[in-house]
Amino acid sequence: MISDKEINRMRWASRRGMLELDLVLEPFVNARYGELNDRDRMLFQRLIICEDQDLFQWFLRRQSPPDEELIPIVEQILEFARSRADN
Repeated sequence: MISDKEINRMRWASRRGMLELDLVLEPFVNARYGELNDRDRMLFQRLIICEDQDLFQWFLRRQSPPDEELIPIVEQILEFARSRADN
């Protein structure tokens, strides 16, 4: 089980300097982070330390992460954002 402390730390780390990223990352953490397996949580933690401009490019699908291991977590976040937009 994931501790509230870890979820709160990721919630805090998801608050970025760009509103566009906040609108994608914070809801994902609130709704899905606690359900991620160990590997996906580790990938999210690696993703969250990336630069805002890089994240922005990846979430707009203008570029892919150079670290190919991050692609699946980026896809999960984008799928979550799309599913929220569809509702």
